[in-house]
Amino acid sequence: MTDLLAPLAYSHGQPTQSGTLKASPDDFIVSESLGFTPSGQGEHFLVRIKKRGENTQYVANELAKACGVTSRQVSWAGLKDRHAVTEQWFSVHLPGKDDPDLAAFVETHPGVVSIEGTARHQHKLRPGDLIGNQFTLCIRQLTDPQALLPRLEAIAKEGVPNYFGAQRFGREGNNVAIARAWGRGERKVRDKSKRSFYLSAARALLFNQVVSARLKAGLFDQTLAGDLCMDEQKQTYTVEAGLQKPTITAPMTGDNALPTTADAEQFELNVVEQEPDLLAVIRDNRMRHDRRLIRLLPQAMTWSHDTDTLTVSFFLPAGAFATAVMREVVIANEQGERDAHID
Repeated sequence: MTDLLAPLAYSHGQPTQSGTLKASPDDFIVSESLGFTPSGQGEHFLVRIKKRGENTQYVANELAKACGVTSRQVSWAGLKDRHAVTEQWFSVHLPGKDDPDLAAFVETHPGVVSIEGTARHQHKLRPGDLIGNQFTLCIRQLTDPQALLPRLEAIAKEGVPNYFGAQRFGREGNNVAIARAWGRGERKVRDKSKRSFYLSAARALLFNQVVSARLKAGLFDQTLAGDLCMDEQKQTYTVEAGLQKPTITAPMTGDNALPTTADAEQFELNVVEQEPDLLAVIRDNRMRHDRRLIRLLPQAMTWSHDTDTLTVSFFLPAGAFATAVMREVVIANEQGERDAHID
């Protein structure tokens, strides 16, 4: 099995306890938050669905049938893991039509637990509409949950590396393997959705490697000359060396030059240039350079435990991975299936 996260550095030291994550879908609960309040009027019917053991695409397709429209008329703000209990919004384009009765839809789909709310809005849902997710995760079969409390306190205070989770890389890291073959010219990818997955995996892997290299070099909490930090408005600015900055960024590599300068630029180049095949496919597809924070701070983090079980709750911004948090807590054996394209 290929574990692309195994070589990455830890910010709180590698955990020593192992436990089982996703022993059942009820052990992985996700509730998404939109960045707006529906207006109450418009051509788009918004419905918040609580589902268990079903992926987003399947529920969207079945919702389209229930509303008498094509799947193209249903959209969402973010994909969710199949092996979980999740609440998320869907939008259905229903111009000039009344709100549909979804009682039969719920009754005939065991994976659809309930309809949590409906509303009308002027626009369909898009990925940028999601501001974050609330997680409640349960890890079982631990030998000593209480021994994890100092680690949890440190994570709540100092955060964790903002790594992309294994879901981004596909099963067995397959998306990265294909991206490398694509970059070497050994494979052609014509399907637009697949191209997107492979390119995303390539950029995510390079980001993870830069963050890990900073940790190993003792540069996770300290800036290099020419580093780019990010303010609250998500605007980047260049800094000098030696500053204690929790807002340091790393590259989401593109086809243009790195925007860092001096020592920071050289540090990042030394890492990303170790993956020439991934760089080739990114540059050939004219990907635009972007930046991502190297630190992830879970918000409103709480936890409880009993003899052999730990339950942790926290809120993460869109694009962050709960597995990046749990990786610093325990060595997690994931029992359930994973959706390779969750974000």
